[in-house]
Amino acid sequence: MSDWEQAWPAPAKLNLFLHVTGRRADGYHTLQTAFRLIDLSDTLRFSARADGNVTLQRPLAGVPPEQDLCLRAAVLLKQATGHQGGVQIELDKRIPIGGGLGGGSSDAATTLVVLNYLWRLGLKRGELQQLALKLGADVPLFVFGENAFAEGVGEQLTPLVLPAAWYLVLVPPVRVPTAAVFAAPELTREAKPIRITAFFDGLKQRALRNDLEPVVSKRYPEVARHLAWLQQHGEARMTGSGACVYAEFFTASAAHAAHAQLPRAMRGFVAGGLERHPLHRLTE
Repeated sequence: MSDWEQAWPAPAKLNLFLHVTGRRADGYHTLQTAFRLIDLSDTLRFSARADGNVTLQRPLAGVPPEQDLCLRAAVLLKQATGHQGGVQIELDKRIPIGGGLGGGSSDAATTLVVLNYLWRLGLKRGELQQLALKLGADVPLFVFGENAFAEGVGEQLTPLVLPAAWYLVLVPPVRVPTAAVFAAPELTREAKPIRITAFFDGLKQRALRNDLEPVVSKRYPEVARHLAWLQQHGEARMTGSGACVYAEFFTASAAHAAHAQLPRAMRGFVAGGLERHPLHRLTE
């Protein structure tokens, strides 16, 4: 099988905590968070086009082409490098949309990384991360390709070595608009910055939190209801700006046992934590 015929993964992420530390003059929020890659993935395939166009085989429902992150990533890479080739992108979507799992950002990162490889453009990981930031604050994380402690708007990344873990992730039947959550007047924006060592202490003490969670829980009762159910099985937290919530387990069997108790009206899945992105080798 040639490289052009392969299926390329775009894994999801969880935020193990998310503290909002301030707001910049340009409106962006500064934050601290820890990203954990998990083994739930979208899949992308790329087919070369001789006419130089960038197209999607199946546009995502409700997403205008000019807003599609895969298309934007491919066009950005062409513009940045002057590459004349075209590509058709086929996306098999498994990561819930609007759930705080980073699916769109991950799809964009896989598009950048794989097309850089297939087109033999030779951009280094750092260069791809700079391009990725133009597409969204979470996209550099997936190009970086490792679990990470993040600062700034999420683009200042320090690799984290995390223990093996499994997660029960619940998917409330709502989509949460990220911009509206960050714009909420009741959002706390004055979290005191912590050090990475404090993050690891916090993992043990369960002292960390997601500052967006109270805002989303109040505005979306379904999120609060799913959190309340998960809290019966341990520490539960929202990822990103929601709507998905999760609990961490030390064994896969424990995570699956909790999943087996999920009420029929709730939807969820078990995912394992990754040590690094499966495409990390492409940018080494």
